[in-house]
Amino acid sequence: MDKIPSFSKNHDTLLVGLHESMQMHGVTTWDLRFKKPNQGDYISAKALHTVEHLLATVLRNSEQKDNVIYFGPMGCRTGFYLLTVNLNYNNVLSLLIESFEKAITLDEIPGNKREECGNYLEHDLNDAKIECEKYLEILKSL
Repeated sequence: MDKIPSFSKNHDTLLVGLHESMQMHGVTTWDLRFKKPNQGDYISAKALHTVEHLLATVLRNSEQKDNVIYFGPMGCRTGFYLLTVNLNYNNVLSLLIESFEKAITLDEIPGNKREECGNYLEHDLNDAKIECEKYLEILKSL
């Protein structure tokens, strides 16, 4: 089988930040790298799940909601993928700063009821907000 593009990147050289990963069929995949790969510092499963709920909700309620296709976690727990259309780097950076600022103000986890989530008990709002605050500082430094 062919090696997929994300496995073709040297993860030992990837840095935290926001990276355009690839474009295909008019869709841009963005790498929101919270943690440097393979360093032993990973987002906890509960925080990862909660960040997904927070950001997916905020992004899909933003002014750019029609340009947001998907937001979800990386299995390695070092960050997230955001798939968009019609947005360049500066648009995405601005959208993410605004969205992370909004996410850290939320006092409840969207979609956290048993009937709304397949693993509703595996969440940690406090740790998710800490991870969001750290990543927001990274975004603001770009």
